[in-house]
Amino acid sequence: MLCGRGYEKSVIERLLGDAVAGGGGALIVRGEPGIGKTALLDHAVAAAEGIRIIRATGIEAEADLPFAALHLLLRPVLDRADGLPEPQRLALRGAFGLAPVTSADRFLIGLAVLSLLSEVAEDRPLLCVIDDAHWLDRASADALLFAARRLGSDGIVLLFATRDAAVTPGLDEVRLAALSVEDSAALLSGRAAELSPMARYRILAEAAGNPLALLELPTEASPTGDFPLTQRVQDAFHAQVERLPEQARLLLLVAASDPSPDLEVVLAAGKVLGASPEALDAAEGLIRVSEGVVAFRHPLVRAAVYRGAPPVLRLAVHAALAETLISPADADRRAWHLASAATGPDERAAAELERTAVRAGERSGFGSAAVAYARAARLTSDRTERTRRNVLAAEAAVEAGDLDLADELAEMAARQAAPPQLRTRIAMTRSTVNSARGRLRTAHGLLLEAADLEPEGSIWSLMGSMFLAWNSGENDLASRTLERLTALRPAPDDPLTPVLQLTIWSVNLQLGLPSTGLPPLPEVTRAALRLEISGLPALMLIRGAGLAMGHDAKISELSAATVSELRAQGRIGLLPAALTYLATAQVLLGQYGEALSNAEEGLRIARDTSQAEWAGQASSILAYVAAIQGDEQRCASYAETAGSVAVAASRWSLALLDLGYGRAEQALSQLDSLAANAMHCQLPVMRSTPDLIEAAVRVGQLPSARAALARFEAWAARIGLAWSDALVARCQALVDGLEEHYVTALKLHAQDNRLFDQARTHLLYGEWLRRARRKADARGHLQTALNTFEHLGAVPWSDRARAELNLIGMTTTPARSVDAVRLTPQELQIVRLAAQGMSNRDIAAQLFLSHRTVGHHLYKAYPKLGIATRGELTTLDLA
Repeated sequence: MLCGRGYEKSVIERLLGDAVAGGGGALIVRGEPGIGKTALLDHAVAAAEGIRIIRATGIEAEADLPFAALHLLLRPVLDRADGLPEPQRLALRGAFGLAPVTSADRFLIGLAVLSLLSEVAEDRPLLCVIDDAHWLDRASADALLFAARRLGSDGIVLLFATRDAAVTPGLDEVRLAALSVEDSAALLSGRAAELSPMARYRILAEAAGNPLALLELPTEASPTGDFPLTQRVQDAFHAQVERLPEQARLLLLVAASDPSPDLEVVLAAGKVLGASPEALDAAEGLIRVSEGVVAFRHPLVRAAVYRGAPPVLRLAVHAALAETLISPADADRRAWHLASAATGPDERAAAELERTAVRAGERSGFGSAAVAYARAARLTSDRTERTRRNVLAAEAAVEAGDLDLADELAEMAARQAAPPQLRTRIAMTRSTVNSARGRLRTAHGLLLEAADLEPEGSIWSLMGSMFLAWNSGENDLASRTLERLTALRPAPDDPLTPVLQLTIWSVNLQLGLPSTGLPPLPEVTRAALRLEISGLPALMLIRGAGLAMGHDAKISELSAATVSELRAQGRIGLLPAALTYLATAQVLLGQYGEALSNAEEGLRIARDTSQAEWAGQASSILAYVAAIQGDEQRCASYAETAGSVAVAASRWSLALLDLGYGRAEQALSQLDSLAANAMHCQLPVMRSTPDLIEAAVRVGQLPSARAALARFEAWAARIGLAWSDALVARCQALVDGLEEHYVTALKLHAQDNRLFDQARTHLLYGEWLRRARRKADARGHLQTALNTFEHLGAVPWSDRARAELNLIGMTTTPARSVDAVRLTPQELQIVRLAAQGMSNRDIAAQLFLSHRTVGHHLYKAYPKLGIATRGELTTLDLA
């Protein structure tokens, strides 16, 4: 009987009703042991009329076996996996050991889980119940949470019950409190009506509203003392175990010691230990045997059996299980039993654990790999070999996103003697951890240390340290790295030479230093951008340096190709970086609709994959677009979200918002602070200089405007691009008040077609002409500016242009937003792909959604676009 829990039951029943109606979602049920989480899940199962149900339970002993829980959950529906897109199908089967591993991206498996559940829900709604989620292996938890955050239009409900307080952003939760006195009394009466009033009162007091305690404490003499409630309940279970015959207790211990207690394995290991199969019958009530599996009535029963056994007996049981599990399919379980049976250094067990870790890494189970490597290290007597395994463990922990474990393991390895190659890897790992935590100066120093330890491979360490210097905005870090980079002498035909030269050029340029001995900058830039180097470090360095040198169109092209390649390969973990570079280039080109879609997707995936750096960078792009559109609330919110990761970019966005609304003094304050407190090679500093000049001119600070113009003019002269020369001419017109500069600027704008910049020049020129009382000449420029701003959805700027037109006697009214602007970024992204003829399933695979979610977004988009069918999409201008 489920007593109380009225609110929690209503939440779950509402979710189930949503699933029947085609919606759904996920819910986390939290609470202490015995508080009734499992009973609430059982209620959900009983209430799920007409809904298909699949279940799994996390098991403590399985927490280090990658995808063990996920396989248990999905095993009944794996026959539907053949309908998945090939990369997802192969990744999922590879994770379960049913096919060769094809991808090391663990998040692709989460997408495959979403697609598989969506396939199953095509027939009827689906309820997935995951009990004891705190014992899920990390790989299963990542995949399930990735899928859970993307539910909503799939007819699927995911229910998780867990003890821990881990943060799960994006998911709803309920926390189970103790039962009321009335509900506790009702539950106790139903369990033990024969209790005396005094015993009843004592149990009610000790149970304190914990349902499991109310059910189990009456079976024993009520314990006394200050033990935690969980321990008292466990003691009650232990007392029940102690009454069993010795052989029954032994078989229970075997079942409690193995992560997947198959009856056949339990009986085989019991035979090794001298226990007969018939002895298991005496344990009925504490266990259930069904379909060849031994299941404990409650996790605390398992804990009571295992923890109550003498240590020497536990060692013997693990040794017997290792002796029993001899098939290749059981290699991982065998390795962990060997480790658990070891009483000191044991190279045999350590070697088997390392092989387990390798297999886990190949299946994207990096968290499990880290734990296996670390345990192998503890079993290793040779100091160098122990350090090597700890380094492998730290690297796997970084891949898993477990920065605390990675830091602990890397620090441990750093304290041990090691050859230079291992010390280099330790420094690189520690740098990654410190960078992810925002400690950029420390991370920078560790990369320089890595470069010292391995000079022949120092180019990547040094260029990575330059990337950190750029992000930190600290000139001294850039100068220290620059000295080391300049001293490198790669062969002329080395493919990295153009990247190195471009990096040196860009830093020298921003620090005001000469670049003697280097080829001309345009030649170096073109050579670097032609390179086809794979990997995230190359992506960051080439894309970053290319943007710093103003080659936005080329970076947009290269980043779009990278995004397409990553989508095709299902490498979700690398997508936030690639999408952020693509969105950055698109913003600088004035392609705000595309930038908005890509930045929102990048932010969503970065959050799902715990990549704070790229979440911050994507947020800063969204803040910039919100500034263009004049949305003060969104701009401020995204700028705050970007936090310390993208301070300069966020400040630029806030300044641009102020400038658009005519708050020139506030804009200048922001931009002056940006220029004073950030390294000039940071992209926002130089790119915001034209805004600083306009703000300074508007508040009458011409000396500041002229100084900023000199800096910008020198930079533009070096990169030699039409768009930057156009901005120089516009700024010269603002400072000098000469019409010829406006004319020059518009001619140069025509060569590049950056609509927002071009429209701003038309606006400024029109304002200048109006003040010169040349109303007829001003009219055309102001109307052009207004049309462009309205097309881009740049509300404050279109308001300024409209106000200028009103001043010369032209009455205008705000234009209705174009249909595409009314769509959400995700709707726009989906509509564009649908207009290209892609099916919902193809779109879902590309955008990492379920195909039913794609269909839901299209259903919402059609009325906004004024159409009724998919075929009409091709008639719309969705640019």
